[in-house]
Amino acid sequence: MEAARRRPEKTPTLEGPGPQHQRRQLHHSTTKAVDHHNHTRPPTPQASDALPLPLYLTNGIFFTLFFSVAYFLLHRWRDKIRTSTPLHVVTFSEIIALFSLIASFIYLLGFFGIDFVQSFITRASHEAWDVEDEQFLIEENTRRGPCPAALDCPLPPSIAAPAPKVVDPALIITPMPEEDEDVIKSVVDGTIPSYSLESRLGDCKRAATIRREALQRMMGRSLDGLPLEGFDYASILGQCCEMPVGYVQIPVGVAGPLLLDGREYTVPMATTEGCLVASTNRGCKAIYASGGATSVLLRDGMTRAPVVRFGSAKRAAELKFFLENPVNFETLEVVFNKSSRFARLQSIQCAMAGKNLYVRFSCSTGDAMGMNMVSKGVQNVLDFLQNDFPDMDVMGISGNFCSDKKPAAVNWIEGRGKSVVCEAIIKEEVVRKVLKTNVSALVELNMLKNLAGSAVAGALGGFNAHASNIVSAVYLATGQDPAQNVESSHCITMMEPVNDGKDLHISVTMPSIEVGTVGGGTQLASQSACLNFLGVKGANKDSPGSNARLLATIVAGSVLAGELSLMSALAAGQLVTSHMKYNRSSKDISKAAS
Repeated sequence: MEAARRRPEKTPTLEGPGPQHQRRQLHHSTTKAVDHHNHTRPPTPQASDALPLPLYLTNGIFFTLFFSVAYFLLHRWRDKIRTSTPLHVVTFSEIIALFSLIASFIYLLGFFGIDFVQSFITRASHEAWDVEDEQFLIEENTRRGPCPAALDCPLPPSIAAPAPKVVDPALIITPMPEEDEDVIKSVVDGTIPSYSLESRLGDCKRAATIRREALQRMMGRSLDGLPLEGFDYASILGQCCEMPVGYVQIPVGVAGPLLLDGREYTVPMATTEGCLVASTNRGCKAIYASGGATSVLLRDGMTRAPVVRFGSAKRAAELKFFLENPVNFETLEVVFNKSSRFARLQSIQCAMAGKNLYVRFSCSTGDAMGMNMVSKGVQNVLDFLQNDFPDMDVMGISGNFCSDKKPAAVNWIEGRGKSVVCEAIIKEEVVRKVLKTNVSALVELNMLKNLAGSAVAGALGGFNAHASNIVSAVYLATGQDPAQNVESSHCITMMEPVNDGKDLHISVTMPSIEVGTVGGGTQLASQSACLNFLGVKGANKDSPGSNARLLATIVAGSVLAGELSLMSALAAGQLVTSHMKYNRSSKDISKAAS
């Protein structure tokens, strides 16, 4: 009998004659460990346990009491001062109010010390735990998932753990060097801010690796599939992207040759849309077979428009007249141009809204896209104007009259960046054999779709078929700001028959193409390679700004090719069939999912 009593107290093992025996033994050991842990570590006492009412209710009562009696006493003392009654003569109600005030003050003073006292209580209770219990808690807190052997032996409901955080099955905790592991833990617990890793470690690649691993552990989600290796993270530090954890791969195709202004260009396009490169390539083929396209640069000027406020509309109008006076322009030009070797002020345009004045500065920026350059020049002018208009309040360096990264009529009408028109005459034979349609069908469709249809839709700069498609693809490939696709895609496509109706004249007019060949993403290796492939990499030392202007004309020429091909596909009824052929995955979706 004694042996039978002692047998259950032996340390249980997982060895046994079968699964049922294993589950019983494991369940017994788990229950025993938890019971032992509960017996040796009593619940941590809380300071608020001594209160007869819940803490939030008690706090509310004493806050209300304190302010009520304070108001009552102040009101009574004011009456005594008015009636010349001595303040030390108090009534019974005033005595009660004084005691209430003192009592509530003592409570509130103690309330702010509860957390301080609680920290000592908690610390003392932690020190009282024995080593075995502490080790048990550490193991429980650091376990990333359930023990495989315990999956079919649930704990009793009374001691069951809360529902665990959902963890991505693909998440794999990558073994890291010991020094990196310490940094990862510091990032996870918030000791080291994630954004400061580059400056702390002095190694951009290592910082990205540590940030990525810490993020996976915190979120419980895997970033597997997002490439990390093979990228120069030092090249983006402080200029392109903050807190990197990898990079996204976008395939780059080429369309061409595009015969533009007597030169051939093979245009790189970064896109994930099937048919886009093929369609643009067909347009390039039709343009080439017809003798090429020509382009004209109409305007080149980046804009920035601060908003300033005055005390009256009259005062705002005085600054407007001052800025638009040709006599003052030369002085303002000198002040503006001090900001850069390439920034050259071109014009100043003002608009008023009450006592608010919006001042749109336009300047050339060399081969840079120029947003930072023009902003520096504008700041110089504002500082200069402050001397003559000290009551001018600068509300913002940008007041949206610029207008950047938003569809705006001012860009459509006045232009922003490079304004380009590109045209070509497509021969009747090419329209029939290459584009598989005819001139009259294209002209009629363009009128109904791009002109009348866009007008019905209330389009702003959207009188085209898909200019945005080509602009975005070329921008991504060459390191431009993809958000500026909004205004850069403003385009009106025109088509009309020429040469007695046999041939097709097509043109695209794009008033706000915002591109640069230096700065920003143009310095990255992949984007720089695409710019070099086009022959417009970096700054042109002989003729500053000519590389950026050439890139703008290439964008317009590519849009011309894309418009020609898509409109032909629509006129011939080929759009759906081509997209079903080239823009649909041929993979077995069920197998891919499994």
